[in-house]
Amino acid sequence: MTVLVTGGAGYIGSHTVLYLKEKGLDVVVLDSLQKGHRPAVLDTPLYVGHLTDESILDDVFQKHDIDAVIHFAADSLVGESVEDPLKYYDNNVNGTLQLLKKMVEHGVKKIVFSSTAATYGEPESIPIQESDPTFPTNPYGETKLAIEKMLKWADQAYGLKSVCLRYFNAAGADPEGRIGEDHHPETHLIPIVLQAALGQRDHVAIFGEDYPTDDGSCVRDYIHVIDLAQAHYLALIKLDKTNESGIYNLGNGQGFSVKQVIETCRRVTGKEIKAISSPRRPGDPAVLIASSQKAEKELGWVPQYASLDTIVEHAWQWHQVHPNGYEGV
Repeated sequence: MTVLVTGGAGYIGSHTVLYLKEKGLDVVVLDSLQKGHRPAVLDTPLYVGHLTDESILDDVFQKHDIDAVIHFAADSLVGESVEDPLKYYDNNVNGTLQLLKKMVEHGVKKIVFSSTAATYGEPESIPIQESDPTFPTNPYGETKLAIEKMLKWADQAYGLKSVCLRYFNAAGADPEGRIGEDHHPETHLIPIVLQAALGQRDHVAIFGEDYPTDDGSCVRDYIHVIDLAQAHYLALIKLDKTNESGIYNLGNGQGFSVKQVIETCRRVTGKEIKAISSPRRPGDPAVLIASSQKAEKELGWVPQYASLDTIVEHAWQWHQVHPNGYEGV
C-alpha cells in the first residue's frame, strides 16, 4: 500500500510516517514546511508545497500510485483561530477541499483525517463519546467539524471513504529518539514544562487553580504520539478491509491535571520546575477525557504507552538531545 501523508513533516505526521514505514508501507509526504521540519521525514520522499497548489497535487498523484491519504496538514492553534478565523477556513477547509477534488479526479477513495476533540466544544458529559453533541467553541474546531461533514457528503456522492480520528492531547516522542516535538511557538504543556527543566523558560504558568477538579487545575487526556500513529495505521487497515467510513475518539480514558503533569516532569527530570499561578484562559474546559471504547472495539486499538511517566520520559529524552528542536539537525 502506498500512502500520501499531508503534513507529514509535522509532529504527529512525522511519527505516523515513521510508524507506517516500519509496518512495510510505502509513504510519500506533502508538507509546506511552514510548521513542519524537513529532518523529521528522515529519508521519506518529500514534496514541498501547499494543498491549494493543484500542480503539486497532480504531480504527486501522477508520479505515485497512491492507495490512500492520511491528512494532517492544518493550522491548529486555538487562540490564533479566534484572532484570524478566515486564515483557518482558507487553510483547513479550502485546503482539504482541493485535496478531495484531486483525490476524486485521480481515483483515490480512502482517507484518514486528523480531526480533534475541539469538535465537541464544552463537553456535556465525561468521558466524551463519539455520539455526544458537537458544538465547537472556536474556529479551529469549527473547521475540523466542517471537514468531517464534507467527508460525509463526499462518501455519499463519490464513494470516498473516510475515517475521522478525534484525538486529545498528543505528547511524547519516538522511543528511540529519532524524531520528536518541535513547535514555534510551543503551546503544548509537556514540552513547555520540559523547556523550563532545561532552563529555557523561567517558569511554567498554571492557568487557573479554581476549577472543580481534585487539585483545582485543568484535567486533560494525554496520549502518546506513537499510539496515535498506530491508530492511523489501524484506520487504514480498516478502510482497506471493510471500505466503511467511521469516526473515532483517541485517548487514554484517564485524565491528568496540569499540576500532576508538572509534578511528573519534576520526577522524571530530577529538576526543580518553578510553577506560577495565572488567571484562567477563556474557553478552557475543566476536564476533557475521551472514551476510546469504539476505537478499541472496531479498530483493535489499544494504547501501548498509557503511562504519563513513560510519555514524559520519551519526550525528555528527545528534548535533552535536541534542546533547540530540529535546528542544526
